[in-house]
Amino acid sequence: MGTLSSFIEAKDLRRNFNGLEAVAGVSFTVERGEIFGLLGPNGAGKTTTIRLLTGQIDPSGGQASVAGCDVVKDRYRLKELIGVVFEEQNLYERLSAANNLRFSCWLYNLPENRINEVLDLVHLTERSREPVRTFSNGMKQRLIIARALLHDPPVLFLDEPTRGLDPIAAREIRLAIEQLSQNGKTILLTTHLLEEADQLCGRIAFIVKGQLVANDTPQNLKLSHGKRALIVTLSDPIQADHLSQLVLNMDETKDQQYLAEIMIQGNVRSIHSQEATLEEVFIEVAGIQPS
Repeated sequence: MGTLSSFIEAKDLRRNFNGLEAVAGVSFTVERGEIFGLLGPNGAGKTTTIRLLTGQIDPSGGQASVAGCDVVKDRYRLKELIGVVFEEQNLYERLSAANNLRFSCWLYNLPENRINEVLDLVHLTERSREPVRTFSNGMKQRLIIARALLHDPPVLFLDEPTRGLDPIAAREIRLAIEQLSQNGKTILLTTHLLEEADQLCGRIAFIVKGQLVANDTPQNLKLSHGKRALIVTLSDPIQADHLSQLVLNMDETKDQQYLAEIMIQGNVRSIHSQEATLEEVFIEVAGIQPS
């Protein structure tokens, strides 16, 4: 199952709980080195999908592989190839950052020679001797990511890694994720922050009631659900501070000609396409009605 470049592959993946199908025939692939976003409302099946792909629970149907390992048959080897970060910050608050990692190395029989390297990756080297109870939420989250990287796994599963963080801390986490991707890690990310997904992910899949309803690049999703129109802001050549806006249809010849004319006149201040936002795409594909 899977191709050489597909590091994560789910095929008709299913999971039932007490007769209810939490994951209902999900199929997708994640390529080597890609950041793939799995988005959806609460209870849509995101976390259950991650638990299936990381071997924490068995599927009720279908199959999946991660880094060439069947998530059921090769579960023991799978654990060596993945790092998992859930939103709970289960750290030892009285221990230092370095000692938290040292304890994890002892617990999982890992060499300690990676501790300084992973602390440097998440920019915590200078604070490594301080107790975790003095850390901000963002620093704690970076330490959790560092812990998931101790065994240098090629694949990372990040379940809402910036949830509850302030904008500055969330930005630090996003920068760390981008750096990990640049270093060759394959990342599956869940988040409720659509702007975050737009910024980080090469492709995005929307899951609703256990089923995928869309799977494409953020740009393609926005273009396919937007309008082929331009919003043009003009400045009055006589009163420079007087601005006006008009909407031009990109498929109308007369609008194309008019745009060329006003561009030559030199009073165009800005041009913006009317592509949809990811939030608008999500609301449309998920079939969510405004309250």
